[in-house]
Amino acid sequence: MSLTPEQQAEIEAQRSETRPTLRATAPGMEAHLYTAHPVLDHGLVRVIDYMGDDSAITQAARVSYGRGTKAVSDDRGLIRYLMRHWHSTPFEMCEVKFHVKLPVFVARQWIRHRTANVNEYSARYSILDREFYIPAPDQLAAQSRVNNQGRGQVLEGAEAARVLDLLREDAMRAYDHYEDMLTPDEATGKLGLARELARMNLPANIYTQWYWKVDLHNLFHFLRLRADAHAQYEIRAYAETICAITRDWVPNAYQAFEDYRLGGVTLSGQAVGVLKRRLAGEEVTQETSGMSKGEWREFTAVWG
Repeated sequence: MSLTPEQQAEIEAQRSETRPTLRATAPGMEAHLYTAHPVLDHGLVRVIDYMGDDSAITQAARVSYGRGTKAVSDDRGLIRYLMRHWHSTPFEMCEVKFHVKLPVFVARQWIRHRTANVNEYSARYSILDREFYIPAPDQLAAQSRVNNQGRGQVLEGAEAARVLDLLREDAMRAYDHYEDMLTPDEATGKLGLARELARMNLPANIYTQWYWKVDLHNLFHFLRLRADAHAQYEIRAYAETICAITRDWVPNAYQAFEDYRLGGVTLSGQAVGVLKRRLAGEEVTQETSGMSKGEWREFTAVWG
């Protein structure tokens, strides 16, 4: 991750300034405020602002005043009940705003989660920095033979070196042309291309930045998909960083999310039927299960 001296000074100034408040604060989240957490080679995630904590969830569920009169153990049990039964509104009472620096191709995946407020750095008005995501060698892999949207065997040796060289060379060449198109030259009469047009030549691994504000319910949905082992590594790296931040922000809610969503399994009616038949002593195969080969493969990966 690369921060300019000005950005680092801004972060230090923000963290050194304190303000009195009557609203509920989360000590774990206060420790994260404004701090830049590195992701990938030049990316980052930092918390700009947040609202609510675990008690905001239970307060909304009970529609009580203040922080309520229930014990902490009661709050934990209620949060787990809400998560277990797929309640959404109480979790929407908490919000967080992140500053994220990420490659454009990751941003295009991320923006598919349309239940957030986003404001992205504009290459129509500003010039993007010469920063590109270049994968670590252990993240260079061939196309998976069983998963059309996943990776397979890791590339090694000369092939890996060749791919890395191509990624760097193509990115640098594209940015050189980007700068050249933007730059006017009075001596030759060159006007320079408008920024909104010159940006079209930039590669998808260049870094962009945005502010991303989301409520906790929709954040959990994002994390359930993007922190999953099957998610693309690059967006998963951001999701795992946000998981660590969220765990400190709302520990009870995050534990319930981890137990019932990240670590839980959703079963189809057919899968429930197969488990019941197995428990009754019956030997069930894919052919007698009523499941497709893909469904059976996923089922046996969990249940054997």
